[in-house]
Amino acid sequence: MQKEKKIFLPYAEFADEAQPDTQKYLVYLVYTGLFLLATLLLTANAQAQTVQVLHWWTSTSEEKAIASLSGRMAQENIVWKNAVIPSGSGIGAGIVLKSRMLAGDAPEVAQLNGVIISEWADLGLLQELDPVASSGKWEKSLFPTVWRLIQPKGHPVAVPLGIHRINTLFYNRKIFAKFDLSPPSNWDEFDALAKKLQQAGITPLAQSSEPWQLATLFETLVLSESDANFYRDAFVKKSSQAFVDPRFGRALSRLRSLKKYMPAPLTERTWIATTRMLADGDAAMLVMGDWAKGELNSWGIATDIGFSCAAVPNTANYHLYDIDTLVMLDKGAAARSAQEKIAQIAVSPAVQTEYNQIKGSIPVLRNPELNKMDSCSQTSWKIFSRGGAVQVPSLAHRMATDEISKDAIIAEIMRFFSNDSLSVSDTQKRLAAISRTLPK
Repeated sequence: MQKEKKIFLPYAEFADEAQPDTQKYLVYLVYTGLFLLATLLLTANAQAQTVQVLHWWTSTSEEKAIASLSGRMAQENIVWKNAVIPSGSGIGAGIVLKSRMLAGDAPEVAQLNGVIISEWADLGLLQELDPVASSGKWEKSLFPTVWRLIQPKGHPVAVPLGIHRINTLFYNRKIFAKFDLSPPSNWDEFDALAKKLQQAGITPLAQSSEPWQLATLFETLVLSESDANFYRDAFVKKSSQAFVDPRFGRALSRLRSLKKYMPAPLTERTWIATTRMLADGDAAMLVMGDWAKGELNSWGIATDIGFSCAAVPNTANYHLYDIDTLVMLDKGAAARSAQEKIAQIAVSPAVQTEYNQIKGSIPVLRNPELNKMDSCSQTSWKIFSRGGAVQVPSLAHRMATDEISKDAIIAEIMRFFSNDSLSVSDTQKRLAAISRTLPK
């Protein structure tokens, strides 16, 4: 009578033999191991949930930051599937997200920054995250400005990842050491060292003609020539009086005067290429959000060795900010558990530390691990933690106003910058007139 097999595996008959053939028994063990491994993998895959994330992060540092997030999610059986829309400012990603929503093909998660979060929430398209926020005590752990941003209608509908400082002046330490230069604290000092650099054949200021990059520079100039309250009057309240104010006129004049320190001819290059100019010594300084620091670090250029950070002249006491956020699109109950898990993971202290170290930003938490921040991040965090009086929302990066207003203002700034025949006063009058037609 044939002996009954105890297990259903390849070569299982050897499991009952007292002294099986050695070679065949080894084969049995190998097959058994492979069978069990395959079973485990199939089980894990069956339990894993794939979540598509639409975003515009494509640089080396951004991809590394995504890898840190997706790696943490993989530990919770969540598979991060990239839906990348290359666009330095996110304009293309916003268009694609709207078209996918209209087509009934929304991703589970999307990068959505700034006041536009409120617009999507008004349409009822975003998942409310009250249970996650409550269990994670977000109201107490997050900066108040962050907490207000993500719950425009009283319910949290976005997941904050990090806070970028826009009014950052990066400088190449090798060039500054060679010419015995110090970072400028005011525009007279800036002009003096820029002329010295030009005489030595070095481009003082890296820059691109890409609209959002010029707008990033210009908004720092408005802050530099005024203060936080005036900046908010212009770009948040869109007061027509602010646009014709002499302080706004000085910012326009400063923008035009800086043109002589930029690369000639000035071309439209990506922010990564603009940052590369600083890294390679093709330019001595760069005004950019501190995502540039994350990129420099990802290229192996260490903070305070290859480069350092300072504030744009006359803005040291302010934090012109941009906050990275993810939203969860309403995809029904099937996606909700994974979406809530992502929200929980992203705001956890360990992930906040790791992600922001890579991205160049600072955590959204009131009590982060300061000892794990470099000098640039520590300064950024200390300024931001002083509260709303010094926190200034970026126009260029959707923190200050709606998309229509932002685009209209930036278009007029571009028009002025591109045409030297346009006067400062005429541009101010045009902006004042435009502001009267914009949503308040």
